[in-house]
Amino acid sequence: MSTEPETTEDAEPGTPTGGAETEATEEDAAASGEVSEAEVAEGEASAAEGAEGDAAASGEVSAAEAELRAQRAERERIEQRKAEKKTPIEAGTALSGKAADLLAAVRAVESGEKPVATVFEDPEPAPRRSAPEPVRRPQPVAAEAVAASTAPAPSAVQAVRQVLGAGGAPEALAPQVAAALGEGADELLRADPWQLLRVAGVRPEQADGFARALLGAECGPDDERRGRAVTVWLLEQAALAGHTALEMPALLAALAQRGVPDPDSAVQDAIAEGDALVFQDALEDTGAAPARTEEEGTEEDEERPVRVLVGLERYALAEESLADGLARLVNSVPKQDGSAEDWERAAAAAKGSTGELLRAVAAHGLVLHTGGEASLTEPAALLTAAHTLGLRAWAATHGPIGRTRFAALLHRSEAGSGTPPTDIRSPGAHSPVVTVAGLLSGAEGPGRDADGALDLDLLVVLDAPQLDVETAALLTESLPDGARLVLAGDPGVLWSVGPGRVFADLLAARICPQVASRQPDPGPLGELVSGIGIGELNQVEAPGKEVVIVPVRDAGEAVHRTVQLVVDSVPRAIGVPAEETQVITPGHGGAVGTRALNAALKERLNPGPGRFGGFDPGDRIVCSPVPGRALPGRVVKADAEGLHLSCEGEDVVVPKERVEQSVRHGWALTAHQAVGSRWPAVVVVLPGDAAQALSRPWVYTAFGRTDRHLSVVHGVEQALARAVAEVPAKPRTTRLPVLLAPQISS
Repeated sequence: MSTEPETTEDAEPGTPTGGAETEATEEDAAASGEVSEAEVAEGEASAAEGAEGDAAASGEVSAAEAELRAQRAERERIEQRKAEKKTPIEAGTALSGKAADLLAAVRAVESGEKPVATVFEDPEPAPRRSAPEPVRRPQPVAAEAVAASTAPAPSAVQAVRQVLGAGGAPEALAPQVAAALGEGADELLRADPWQLLRVAGVRPEQADGFARALLGAECGPDDERRGRAVTVWLLEQAALAGHTALEMPALLAALAQRGVPDPDSAVQDAIAEGDALVFQDALEDTGAAPARTEEEGTEEDEERPVRVLVGLERYALAEESLADGLARLVNSVPKQDGSAEDWERAAAAAKGSTGELLRAVAAHGLVLHTGGEASLTEPAALLTAAHTLGLRAWAATHGPIGRTRFAALLHRSEAGSGTPPTDIRSPGAHSPVVTVAGLLSGAEGPGRDADGALDLDLLVVLDAPQLDVETAALLTESLPDGARLVLAGDPGVLWSVGPGRVFADLLAARICPQVASRQPDPGPLGELVSGIGIGELNQVEAPGKEVVIVPVRDAGEAVHRTVQLVVDSVPRAIGVPAEETQVITPGHGGAVGTRALNAALKERLNPGPGRFGGFDPGDRIVCSPVPGRALPGRVVKADAEGLHLSCEGEDVVVPKERVEQSVRHGWALTAHQAVGSRWPAVVVVLPGDAAQALSRPWVYTAFGRTDRHLSVVHGVEQALARAVAEVPAKPRTTRLPVLLAPQISS
């Protein structure tokens, strides 16, 4: 089985990876500080398929690139606003806001127009209002505008194409190279051919061949340009495996494996050129130390051991910004929205851990909430109480299926409490439940205030384990002063596709209140999944056929039985139609990967010629507009504009040149694509060659995606029980706990 991260598969379906292509953000992360060639160096697609397929023969900027650039521009705008607030005001500068009001008041007193008492008297407080539907303001950054302004010029693409041709590289990569290297890309590439590694899908051995063709005798493994480029490439692969930085020994070992003769010099060159950053984080004491005098303690502090980390600026800045934002929430007092008596009255009316959640949110700016599917009633009760108290409260989910489900749950909660229920027919527009991506882009949610902050008082983020450091940083930066943030999720599921383990780091840091739900998931399915969460694969009683095990001997039988279950057995015995049954398998490639299963299921459920990029109207699909996002849906039609999709009520049009990279058939998904969603019935396929890809978080996630019925096509024998008992999530190297510690007041 391949150990490549699933990130590339989920993000760019048209860029297949090599080997059996098993999924694995956790499964492929470097464990115990060692970064092997397989774990870190193979995060991107092989050039045989990826390089040419990803180019799409087009210079247009993709929707993924547009959204990422919009997020970067939004972050720059927020940082500029913060810097302006911290800058002292020079004499003669025009004032505004509170500063202008204060100056006017002082002058009024000095001139005798108004007495001091009247000028500085506090105004009458405005009457408390119920939470109205916020005005949706124009967003400061539009993804389309950013994309249009940053797309490489045709002349630049043509110049790069000539350099690529001279070096024997696929000329179809020209648009990607021009976009990655920016202005003067052709000259930069000719001067440093290893810059080709900045393009997704290119591997060091391919860049070496390109460099030899361009440089001839000048090219050698000891070239410092090669050492710098391979260093950056390895850090990018580590990010795909979930790390925000790498420990220096692990990075040096990986460079040696890649044929860099002097790894230490390569890292130092990368740091000197600004391609990477180095950090020294103090190591925590693991045991009790004997008492020391003051002089001895000072000397010991100077010799305190540290770990040296190397990381890319992109993730380092995101992690630092996230730590700043979280510290601001923890150290600040939330706005007094509703009196303490009102909050306590709402908490007293709630039951068990729901009341604990309300009390914690009333008094703190940051709260963590953990639990399974049944525990979602508690965040729903919190939003209902917040709306009753007049707060502008919103919830954000990882994906559209989760958004629809939680909106329905909130609707029932409000109806039961007597609060006017929200409209769930148009999620994101009239319902206070949105997706995280829609909230940050401005496509959904309350909009932003004059300062660019989200126009809300309380934000509840569900599926919090799926937050990577960049997304989490954008969320915290976007919250206004005095707002409350609740991060809620199931700590047992797979971590985010992107780098970091934000939710797990915060749980371990214990810097804010943590409320653990006491509502277990019901029935045989709940019993099975709960056992997996603590490392036990229990045999449960399933009188209603809630859990069915289907043993298979080989890959061919696994595919046959899977199709039989979806098309015939589950609809007939359980009453769940094929369109409401989801297949989950460990990877995309191989004889029982998503590609093979989707081909077999399409042949039975929606046969057709696949005239538009292999798709026909009615096909079940999953669309991945940006890395880490998976939107299940169906094909509506295809025309000159592109492939028209319906994704949970949203109309999506994928341009023709982006179909191969962004859309896959969706009868079968990986567990990472399925996280955050649930279906009435799920068929989990475990072929014999999937044993190495299994872990407790993977099994917990896959088995927990169903409401009514789970079928397991079982071909891994004892490997399943062994994975549940012995294979936890592999650790990720992150800096968030170290960055948070000095900022949190005791």
